[in-house]
Amino acid sequence: MYPWLDPSGRFSFFKLAVFVALLVPGIVLLWPVIVEGGATIPVKEAILESGEWTIRILLITLLVTPLRRITRFSKLVQVRRQIGVAAFCYVMIHFGLYAISQNLDVGRIASEIVLRVYLTIGFVALFGLAVLTATSTKSAMRRLGAKWGRLHKLVYPIAVLGVVHFFLQSKVDVSEATLMAGMFVGLMLYRFAHWRGWSLRSAVTLSVIAVITGLATAGIEYAWYALATGIPADRVVAANLEWMWPLRPAWNVLLVGVAISVISLFGRDKPARSWIARLVGNSSVTVEASSR
Repeated sequence: MYPWLDPSGRFSFFKLAVFVALLVPGIVLLWPVIVEGGATIPVKEAILESGEWTIRILLITLLVTPLRRITRFSKLVQVRRQIGVAAFCYVMIHFGLYAISQNLDVGRIASEIVLRVYLTIGFVALFGLAVLTATSTKSAMRRLGAKWGRLHKLVYPIAVLGVVHFFLQSKVDVSEATLMAGMFVGLMLYRFAHWRGWSLRSAVTLSVIAVITGLATAGIEYAWYALATGIPADRVVAANLEWMWPLRPAWNVLLVGVAISVISLFGRDKPARSWIARLVGNSSVTVEASSR
């Protein structure tokens, strides 16, 4: 099925918009590589960017279900597979560019994957995404039956492996990796809240999750610097307590959580949406009255 068609085969502007949004980053990061004919610097930059986009898109895949529960926007389910397949495409770009940087030397690539822990972790995550992508079709769902759901829960450890790979590859500056780790914690907290029966349509629940996630993100960054580097971790704590630009990962994660809390007010049957509907309705009545 074409990525711009809904399950009934009709054109969907929503699915087309999502498809284009997923396509644009790939074009942007690959364009310098193509223009420069595979020069070393553009390839190295594209390797990093494609890896970052892989994790971002994978986390967006995990966001679909909580966001659908929060907003009751059922069409989000239609793009979940599309986003998941995009994550696999980006990880293949990531791996392909790495192979190019190694002059497509299969022996060298294999030995690097075996000897370097962060590459081993990344390759396991890639293999996991390949399995999930291959079994994401309706025919695979029918064949696997109840096993399909258990198999696709592997997306959670795969996301963890991706974040760990990001940390190990980033070495000193782990701001982006910390941000991704914090987002993953938030996504797991949404699922935990739903499992406990707490409403994800409650702004209070979502606000509490936002605060806990922000604190957890600060803790992750502190733990990394305390355990893995020689940088004084107390400086990281002090930086996280300050409002400065660019914002620390903990603040960014907190703001994203707050934004989702605000978005929840505009979901179906929520007060903000009803207020806007009444406002638009009253404005229409005023315009009609003034035109008479």
